[in-house]
Amino acid sequence: MTSPARTRAQAGFTLLELIIAITIASLFITLLAIHGRPRSAGLEANGTASELAGGLREARARAIVENRPVSLTLDIANHQWKIDNQPSHKIPAQFQMDVLSVQGEARGNLAAIVFEPDGSSAGGEIAFNDGLRKFSVNVDWLTGMVRVKKE
Repeated sequence: MTSPARTRAQAGFTLLELIIAITIASLFITLLAIHGRPRSAGLEANGTASELAGGLREARARAIVENRPVSLTLDIANHQWKIDNQPSHKIPAQFQMDVLSVQGEARGNLAAIVFEPDGSSAGGEIAFNDGLRKFSVNVDWLTGMVRVKKE
């Protein structure tokens, strides 16, 4: 037969064990909050390409719906893009961007891809890389279709 003292000791956690567990959990949460969420450079590059392609598709759709030319402007020096007069979207600073459009390679800080009301565009390619990964977002001049290509 077991004694009542022995059963009580095996029934659960001691106060000391609970304090230690809570302390370790709070240290882990604090470290995670200080350092932020873990990042993957590959996912960031893929996400940047997808976001830019989404912006180009949105500009094309607006041109068709609003029946007017709509442009997506890239500010290469400041690593951002915007559709007409809407707020700018940032591109992470580690990416080097090259823009090739109908007018030729962008020589200044600004480059634009214009979509016409029929869905066609000036066409072009926005290439960016961070030294390890290369992506390009291509816009077909005839159809205005947008494709992301990983190189």
